[in-house]
Amino acid sequence: MNCPACGEIFVKNQFRDVCGNCWKEQEQAYDVVSKYMRKRENRAATILQVVEATGVDEELILRFVKTGRLQIAQFPNLGYPCDKCGSIIREGRICGSCAAKMREELDQFNKEEERKKQIQRNPTFFSKKS
Repeated sequence: MNCPACGEIFVKNQFRDVCGNCWKEQEQAYDVVSKYMRKRENRAATILQVVEATGVDEELILRFVKTGRLQIAQFPNLGYPCDKCGSIIREGRICGSCAAKMREELDQFNKEEERKKQIQRNPTFFSKKS
């Protein structure tokens, strides 16, 4: 497949989704970010502060957080965007408010489906009065 970062052709495997050269660059970037975050005074840094201080792309840092390479339990101001609305979260794929909205929509859908089944089981016939 083609590397999503540089376009070079490579053999994709279960451990890497980029070519060998890009993987090495990502590992070097991880080392830079990791060293920066290990310093006590930097542990409260936000994503933007880490980007500015290290020069590593925000998307790559977010990938480190999402994959668990950077443990956010140790860094209170790190998080990643909700897949639905983009607000910063620290666990899962969507924030609490989006999850609640999705539950409401699912409940409403289930009620509508149940109503449709009820109508099919008990059809109502109307006659025209002359």
